[in-house]
Parts: sequence; structure tokens; C-alpha cells
Amino acid sequence: MSEEEYMKLALRLARRGLGWTSPNPVVGAVLVKDSRIVGRGYHRRFGGNHAEINALQNASTDPAGATLYVTLEPCCHYGKTPPCVDAIISNKIIRVVIGTLDPNPQVSGKGAKILNQQGIETRVGVLEEACRKLNEAHFKYMTTGLPLVTLKFAQTLDGRIATASGDSRWISSEEFRKRVHRLRATSDAVLVGIDTVLADNPQLTVRLVRGRSPTRVILDSRLRMPPDSEIVRTRDIVPVMIATTAQADSKKVSQLREMGIEILVIQPDEFGEIDLKHLLRALGERNIASLLVEGGAKVITSFLRQKLADKLVVAIAPKIMGRGIDAVGELNIAKISQALKLNFQKVSRAGEDIVIEARVDRSAG
Repeated sequence: MSEEEYMKLALRLARRGLGWTSPNPVVGAVLVKDSRIVGRGYHRRFGGNHAEINALQNASTDPAGATLYVTLEPCCHYGKTPPCVDAIISNKIIRVVIGTLDPNPQVSGKGAKILNQQGIETRVGVLEEACRKLNEAHFKYMTTGLPLVTLKFAQTLDGRIATASGDSRWISSEEFRKRVHRLRATSDAVLVGIDTVLADNPQLTVRLVRGRSPTRVILDSRLRMPPDSEIVRTRDIVPVMIATTAQADSKKVSQLREMGIEILVIQPDEFGEIDLKHLLRALGERNIASLLVEGGAKVITSFLRQKLADKLVVAIAPKIMGRGIDAVGELNIAKISQALKLNFQKVSRAGEDIVIEARVDRSAG
């Protein structure tokens, strides 16, 4: 096998940790000796052994003299576990092939440097783009302190997410809804506005697939959250944060806090709504590295208008509605040249729906 093939295997291993390791990155490792794979490992969950340690512990033979392939630079500091570079050195690994350096300032080239100083041949940059993409939330979080923001919505071919009366069940297929639950399972938090809560009374948990439910974040500037809503009812099972402003009734703030719900009092924007930039900063301070925004239209539009979205996942159903509620509202764009530009990453099918995954091009406009 080539070095790229060993790294592809390490990437496949790393993906098994998606949804379980945050705020740590997902990492996979493969141990090779005499052209034979003798150990494999991945970071299973936050607080547990890192990928390199699991690969070494799973080795079928003495790892001395082996080459270690790892998707992200080995750590060199004490956190929940001891430094991985120490284990690599003590196990007499002679070569380490790294997919990409870790943007964490506690590591960021230091791990590779220590290995080199110990006489261990180190190569960096094998399948680097794929390794970075797998941990795109970690890279953004470590370099900005902000979560990676993904907008998700389902619309008809003519761009509606609900009828004029507000009916939206179900525009998308069951297959896409399962995909949404997988997105939730790999996100630290999921966010909706209070209007969605009042209209649909959702749980916002992971149910259609196996996985961990993310923290629920509700935008509720005037604290209209019903105490008997599904989100409040399930607060002991899955954490809830309600973002509000100083306009909220202090008695209701106290009531919800006594029920175990975290209330984030965020300064308002010029319209008296929650300032989303300050909210993202507050979420980052709470170790939320990835945020899935599920709408509705007002929330989606606000994130796009303020250019706070990094990615979009949009299902286009084979339906035409005519009059209805637009997926995206006013963005104050007067010229085509001002339009938000997207880079399509993937186009696929989910049941009858076409699903577009795209990144927002911040270099345009």
C-alpha cells in the first residue's frame, strides 16, 4: 500500500469518532511495520485515549521500528490524557506520517518538531486537504474561537419552505430527514428560533439514526418559551440553552434556570433581536465548535445577511408551491454582483430530493 492509502484508512477510522470527541478533533491512526498493518486506532470520545495510543495498544506485535500514519499532528501537552509524542518516542516508532498540523496553539507544529528532535523521521501533508476538511470545525474553532455554522433547510423547487398558512410537514423526504438527524449527531449544537418552537413544538434530538443528541439552542429575545414545550420537557435528557436579551422577564429567567436550562443573556442588535455575532462568541466560550442552524426563514436569513454561515445543506423537493414562505428573505442585495456566492461541494439524492452541500465563498463580494 502507498502512504496515501494508509492515510485513507486512517481517515476512515477517524470518521468513527464524529459526534463523540468534541471539543477535541476526530483522529485516526494506522501503525505499519515491515509493510504490514500491525495496529489501528481512532479517538473514540472526549476524555478517552487519543488515536495514536489506541493504535499502539492494539498493536499485534512490538511497535518498535514501525511507521505511524496519523491524520492530525500528535499532541505534545497534557490535557485529559498525557502527550501522544511521549508514547511515540517511548515505543521507538522510527517514522511518523502526519496528514496535517494541528491549529491548536498548544500543538501547532510543536509535536512534529519534538519528534524530529528525537530523531524520528516526520513527514507532514499526506492527503492534507482531506484531513483538514474532516476537522473543519476544529480548524475554525481553534483559529477564531467561533463554531463552524451550517445552515440546513428543505425547500420546494420554487424556493418555499412552507405554505402561506405556515404548513411545512413534510416538504422533504424521509431519507433527507434521516440525513438531518445524522447532521445533528455530528454537531455540538442545533439552533432554531422561538417561532419554530411555537409552531412545531420540536424535540430537536437524534432519533432516526444512532448517535448523540446535540445541545439545543433557542433564539428567544423576549423569552416566550412555553414551560410545557417538548424542548423544556426533555431538558434532563439533552441540554438546552436559551439565548435571550435583557428585555426578557426576570421571573421567567429565574423559573427556567431553576428548571436546569441555561439562559444566555446576549446584547441586542440594532433591531432589538439577539446579536448573532455575540451569541456565536458565547457558544464558542462554551466549547461548541460546530453549530447546525435549522431555521426557520427569519433565522436563516439573519445568518446569511450577516455572513455568519460557513456551509449550507439544502434539500430541493420535486414540488412547486407558488405562494408561500420563502426559504431566504431580504438580504439587501441590489445587484447580481452583490449576491452571496456558493461553492458547491456535493450534489446527491435523498429519496426524491436533490441535496446540495455548499460552502459560502467569503472571498466574493
